[in-house]
Amino acid sequence: MAGHARPLQLTVMEHQFSNGRTLKLVVGDITRQQADAIVNAANSALAGGGGVDGAIHRAGGPSIMQELDKIRAEVGGCPTGHAVVTGAGKLPARFVFHAVGPVYRDGTHQEPAWLASCYRKCLELAEENDVKTISFPSISTGVYGYPIRDAAPIALRETSRHLDRPETTVQAVLFVLFSQADYDVYSACLRATSTRDG
Repeated sequence: MAGHARPLQLTVMEHQFSNGRTLKLVVGDITRQQADAIVNAANSALAGGGGVDGAIHRAGGPSIMQELDKIRAEVGGCPTGHAVVTGAGKLPARFVFHAVGPVYRDGTHQEPAWLASCYRKCLELAEENDVKTISFPSISTGVYGYPIRDAAPIALRETSRHLDRPETTVQAVLFVLFSQADYDVYSACLRATSTRDG
């Protein structure tokens, strides 16, 4: 019917690894997902911003920015491809991992390597902080302009490699995607990967 918004379709896809760990895709609001750690798509100044970054700071409250202020005073910011950790404030998590993804230029300026590094750094922080469940947005595919069709395989490859490691303590990775269109790209990529690997 014209004039009526379609209800948000709750879409979930889950892949279970042979070691019992899981990777799940959902459409939703990352600030409402329960996890030990939530990944924030941050900027290198760690100064807050729009999109996921703004939503996390609004939902988590001022304590997150207060911790980032201290980190900035000590180290000045966070380089592309890296991440820093803070508490989660009012979010349903213990930690926020602030990952700085690359601004997309044309794909030939180390963007794939920097993007992969973001996911690896967050998973390293997860291991260091005894995180069992971690939720990710699609890093760099918003205002940073990374084409989601190029970013999704990198994100899924890095997280799948980590979950498939026998020694990992991470039990589950959740990708919380902004739209059905984003979900469709990730789910097609995950299906293709699962078919090749299984």
